[in-house]
Amino acid sequence: MSWYWVVLLVIAALVAGVALGFFIARKYMMKYLKENPPINEQMLRTLMMQMGQKPSQKKINQMMRAMNNQMDK
Repeated sequence: MSWYWVVLLVIAALVAGVALGFFIARKYMMKYLKENPPINEQMLRTLMMQMGQKPSQKKINQMMRAMNNQMDK
């Protein structure tokens, strides 16, 4: 009878560990991406020039603001 409790406890600990690990990893990645955004203004300017567009500072600022708003959500 007692080995049922041991198995149940091991399964519960495993599920709790996986859930806790997922949320810690998610929080860490969100913080990392907020501190180190994947695209900066220079990369965006280069990308727009490669696509054949002449990037103005206003357009770059708009796109950066839109990307930052998307990251905040």
